Amino acid sequence: MDRLTNTIRPYAWGSTTAIAELIGVEPTGEPQAEMWMGAHPGAPSRTERGALNELIDADPEHELGKEAVAKFGPRLPFLLKILAAGAPLSLQVHPNLAQAKEGYAEEECRGVPIDAPHRNYKDANHKPELICALTPFDGLCGFRDPAETATLLEGLGVDSLKPYVDLLRAHPEEAALREVLTAVLSADPEQMAETVTEVTSAAQRLGGAYEPYAGIAHHYPGDRGVIAAMLLNHVQLQPGEALFLGAGVPHAYLDGLGVEIMANSDNVLRCGLTPKHVDVPELLRIVRFEATDPGVLRPEPAAAAADVTAPDGEEVYDTPIDEFRLSRFVLPEGAAAHDLTAATPQILLCTAGTVRAGELALEPGQSAFVPAGEKVEVSGVGTVFRATVVA
Repeated sequence: MDRLTNTIRPYAWGSTTAIAELIGVEPTGEPQAEMWMGAHPGAPSRTERGALNELIDADPEHELGKEAVAKFGPRLPFLLKILAAGAPLSLQVHPNLAQAKEGYAEEECRGVPIDAPHRNYKDANHKPELICALTPFDGLCGFRDPAETATLLEGLGVDSLKPYVDLLRAHPEEAALREVLTAVLSADPEQMAETVTEVTSAAQRLGGAYEPYAGIAHHYPGDRGVIAAMLLNHVQLQPGEALFLGAGVPHAYLDGLGVEIMANSDNVLRCGLTPKHVDVPELLRIVRFEATDPGVLRPEPAAAAADVTAPDGEEVYDTPIDEFRLSRFVLPEGAAAHDLTAATPQILLCTAGTVRAGELALEPGQSAFVPAGEKVEVSGVGTVFRATVVA
């Protein structure tokens, strides 16, 4: 088992305090957005034996197990993060596996440099993800029912929104959502900036259901993504609750601290709330134009999630993805140790209290990598998240 030393990414939208408070250090005053735990080459975790990606490359079957290598190849299939949003992230979608493979191959064929700012596909993998709140957590997830969005937009009293209101009410769901998002992203930038300014003023005055969008506009004045964001469901998670984001579902995180896990990919297509490249035609090809319930997840006892091999006390966030499986243990004082030995690779992350994993004591924000088949027990008083795969 290896204690992990992890990189904190200083993206501009990151909180200046949340990660520092979790790990018990003084804030630096700079944004700290994500702490990465895994073997992603962009910021691999380090161990006393070396970088985790290099350890896996040297002996994938030992580190990952034969079953995981056979199913996912000789790489860790997931990336675990602590995510701390102090400002809204870009409004975005992720491709499914077939779309990622096609898009990556097409850009490779055209010779688009992998680090080019206009490149959409950095790899040939999909990027489903799960965010689990550690604090109250605000986000946007999936399209709201078009009729409800029409009422919301109409309530702002902004004349330039009337064409969108009419489209949302006049067409079937898929066509309505597609036409409105296309119109928003294709509108004249100056006219759209004027509309966003009017919307911002009205949202600030009205508050209530408009408050989240007023907050977004404060961070991104004049950005057309403010109008696109109003097409989506606003979701507020309480600690322990989670959201699963599948392919083609537009989403953005607005504020809060959480544990995030995803397939090991960096493919993002942006809709707005960003100075980065927005490829409108490719985005419209990837987005699923359907109203969806955000589907807030709550942890279930592992047996209830049809995982009868799980140890007692394990609570699972059930998702349709095999590349990752996230669960947690809330360990009360006096609880017996839990045997987590598994034939798959694991990362254990402490988020509260003091947890012992084998010979390692983990404090909040500390983590460990457990190679496949290595015996490990967890005990102590606190909360530990367990990330692994379904092989």
